[in-house]
Amino acid sequence: MNILCQRVLLGACLAALAACSTVGDENNGLLSRDNVLHTGGGKLTEKYEVKNAAVLRIRPYTDERAEKNPRLLGELKTRVFGLEGNELVVDHDVASIATASLRKQFQKAGFPVLEDGSTQASVFELSGVVKTLTLNSRDRDDITIAIETSVTDVATGKVIWSALVSEKNNRFAGVSGDTKADLVDYLNREMRIASDKTVDAVNTLLMATYPALFNLIPGTKTISGVTVLSAPSAAVVPAAEAALVAAPPAYTPHASATMGLLVLSSKPSRAKVYLDGVYYGMTPLRAEIEPGVHSVEVKLEGYKTASEKVSVRRSDDTELELTLDH
Repeated sequence: MNILCQRVLLGACLAALAACSTVGDENNGLLSRDNVLHTGGGKLTEKYEVKNAAVLRIRPYTDERAEKNPRLLGELKTRVFGLEGNELVVDHDVASIATASLRKQFQKAGFPVLEDGSTQASVFELSGVVKTLTLNSRDRDDITIAIETSVTDVATGKVIWSALVSEKNNRFAGVSGDTKADLVDYLNREMRIASDKTVDAVNTLLMATYPALFNLIPGTKTISGVTVLSAPSAAVVPAAEAALVAAPPAYTPHASATMGLLVLSSKPSRAKVYLDGVYYGMTPLRAEIEPGVHSVEVKLEGYKTASEKVSVRRSDDTELELTLDH
């Protein structure tokens, strides 16, 4: 191979490496050697639709791990492009990473979450501690997360629920090894899973004990990875909280003398309900509507829309269940 060809190939390789260094995050590329995993701090760049009136204030979580360095995740015992040494360190302390992940997932689920420093009144307050958050890169990448969360009813000042949410996983990085970006993606994914467990558990709790904020039938379910430490046996929705709920009307046990009651559920639940083209809420749903034949559509991201005509009778309950297909 002549010298000119060698120079062309060398230039192409350097260009490819430079391109790889900017994939995903320029600080996590193959050529980055600052020995830090750049998570971005969980900055929220998207706006999400508000779906209920359970206004949350999420206080910064605290780090109760035995590890004294708040940004240390774990050991580095294998080759990772862009890292040197024997420690995995992130750009933000782990408590702030956990807080940011929870904020984002609650907002994605439709909760109104107050911004830091907001003077607006909240209905509930979340706080918690990071018990465990480790990521070790050895023969396999293994991660362990344990975060305890408490929910406080702001009106009464009482903690109405607390639980320890856990997530544990491991993976083989592959024969080519990890990059910094790979480890950040893995960390963020597992944090999303743990945060979603918390969101699911809190959502189930509040729907069951404060149905007026969701216009839903009370219900509970068990969530894998969530160990409930305390929860209310029953709760009464204060008038101030009920007043936060806009139309359609809140839970009604039976149809009134002049209206009909539509009791609508779906599989899976938490699907958007449209009656005659008007958004009414999310399943499961109970709504008083005018007697007659109505068009019902149920929509959920990732599923085909389910629709049906339903005849609602005056001063009577009409039940309907729709199944959404992929």
